[in-house]
Amino acid sequence: MKNILSVITQYRVERGWTEYQLSEKSGLPQSTISSWYRKNLVPTIPSLEKICAAFGITLSQLFAEEDDPISLTASQKELLKRWSRLSEDQQAVILALLDKM
Repeated sequence: MKNILSVITQYRVERGWTEYQLSEKSGLPQSTISSWYRKNLVPTIPSLEKICAAFGITLSQLFAEEDDPISLTASQKELLKRWSRLSEDQQAVILALLDKM
């Protein structure tokens, strides 16, 4: 199984971000992120979704087994960028709408 904390660190370092910057961009408390590393904890799915939104990637990309991450089209990247700006309520409305289609 993939060491998800190593993957998060890799994405963070690639962007030149500190844990504090990841905290700001993801909306998660820095103490939460730090505790994952200190206690070797696996983040919850909701936390991973926030981390992925901050990185502009999908959960699939985060968990991809290949060395090369899955590439997204420009429109997929734009969609994820806009999605991350929505509140949880707005995201729920969009998901409900998609379910109706």
